[in-house]
Order: sequence, then structure tokens, then C-alpha cells
Amino acid sequence: MRPGPRNLITDVAGLKVGNAQDNALKSGTTVLVGETSFTASAHVMGGAPGTREYALLAPDKSVTAVDALVLSGGSAYGLDACSGVIDALRAAGRGIKIGSATIPLVPGAILFDLLNGGDKAWAENPYRDLGRQALEAAREDFALGSVGAGTGALTAMVKGGLGSASLTLPDGCTVGALVAANPVGAVTTPGNRHFYAAPFEIGEEFGGLGPDPASGLGRSMESRKVTAMHPRENTTIAIVATDATLTKAECHRVATAAHDGIGRATVPAHTPMDGDLVFALSTAVRPAGNVNHIGHAASLCLARAIARAAYAATPSEGDLLPCWSTLNA
Repeated sequence: MRPGPRNLITDVAGLKVGNAQDNALKSGTTVLVGETSFTASAHVMGGAPGTREYALLAPDKSVTAVDALVLSGGSAYGLDACSGVIDALRAAGRGIKIGSATIPLVPGAILFDLLNGGDKAWAENPYRDLGRQALEAAREDFALGSVGAGTGALTAMVKGGLGSASLTLPDGCTVGALVAANPVGAVTTPGNRHFYAAPFEIGEEFGGLGPDPASGLGRSMESRKVTAMHPRENTTIAIVATDATLTKAECHRVATAAHDGIGRATVPAHTPMDGDLVFALSTAVRPAGNVNHIGHAASLCLARAIARAAYAATPSEGDLLPCWSTLNA
């Protein structure tokens, strides 16, 4: 397996990603959209999720495809980003047709970034506009780090952010991951230099420093984040995708397997104070794939994407936590 040409989820042909953010707000939204609708499911392993249209993604529900997926900051307010995406898709004629009605289906998930130092004293919820802006900005090439849904993200010790990674499998299918990493846990080992995801790094995609040579890792619960803020300001939300043809049930299985990537890159993961969620989608432009291999590749991509999110984070005025790049300059 090797990364695709961009090492982004958009190496899965037909997908585009757009980011929109407000730097004074220290928050934003990320939208993934396909050239056509796609099969999708999702799985939650955190104790505090915030979602929209999550139930319709269950394998036993009748909906067979959705039009876009949204990752957003803003906690419950951020779910309104989906409304902005729906407005724009409907205007473009996208959505399921029921009689004379056109209904875009846009599931979304949010992370909590309301206490990260940004100006949240809005008179009108800003996330609907951010959702529309993110959709309009959707491209195959997009920025990582302190952008989109990752703008105000924080890990236990350093700023989090938006990350992505991809792999091409031996059978030719492509798998990619997109993540907004804002966990309770740490993505760096004690000392803030090495990433927990280092054993899965390819090349120097997040610094090339290799694994921490220390043993006995994972026992420290040190957290600048908990010291600086309320401990409920958390959650890692992600999308994994493949061009191989998968059923809705198989997408659910891939979403479940991909959660291993959160566990490999974040210590601890899936806590009661995280809303950890992974969407999984299939664009179905290639023949049916090996679900075991695709799920494993998705977990590897997600682990790498989480590290890339923190690695690419950039400082801004009013930050409560330092960036990895600042601590390791």
C-alpha cells in the first residue's frame, strides 16, 4: 500500500473537500461532496456525540445514498452548517426526488470548540453560512491544519486541526481519511515531540521523527487542555472513503474498523467526554473490494491523518495551547 498522489481523501476519485472558517470565531466547517451521491454509513464510539441525520445511515434504514457529509465546530450550533449545504445543493438541483420535491441528504457531526478563546458572542448562528461557504470552496486540493472544522481544535497538549491521508491498495482501489481532531487525549507522547501515530507514518508526512524510543507509554494523563478549559471540550470526527463498491452494511463495518485509527493516534481515545464518530462512504466506481483490507487501510489512514492535523496546525492570536510546530521549531 502506498499513499495516493495528493495523500488526501480526494485521491478517491470524484470527491471534493471544502473548508470555511472564521478566525475571530476560532471555528469553522468542512464539507465533503461527491460528483454524485454515494453510499454511506457511520459508527460512534465516543460518549458525547453530536450528529444530524445519523440514524438514517444505519444499515437497516431505507436511505441508500447521501449527497454530502459535514464536519463542523460549534457544538450543537455547528449542526446548522448542514442547513447551508442543503440550501446550496437544492439550488443546484442535487438531492433525492420525491414527487415535485428535491431533498438533499446531508448528515453531519460536530466537535465542541466553544471555549477555545474565540469570539462566540454572535447575534445570529454563523454556521449555516459557513456550511454554504465550505461547499462552494470544495476542491480536490485543500489545506490541512487550522482550517475548516479543525480551526479551533485542541488535543490534550497541542493544537489539533484538520488532517487527511490516503492509501492505494494492491488491487488498485483507493482509501482515504479526513478528520477534525479535537480529542480529550494526547496525540503526542510525553515531551510533545513524537506522535503516537509514528509507527504508521509514511515518509515524512508528519515530520519523520519516528516512534518515541521510551517504553511504558500511555500512562500519563497530563493535559494542558483540561487545565485551560472545561474537560468536555472535545471530540474527533472523521470520514473515511473508498472508490471500491461497498454495501451500506459494509460501509458500517469499515467505519467501525476505522476507529482503530483514533485509538492508535490518540491516548486515551473514545472517552465518555469525546463524541468520536467515523463516517464511511463508497463512491462505487470500482468493483467490490475486500472489506477486511479496506477497513484496515481506513484505520491506517485515519491514524496518519490525526497526526497530520496536529503537525499542520498554525498559531493564531488568543490560542490557549501551543502548536506542535512551535514547540519543535
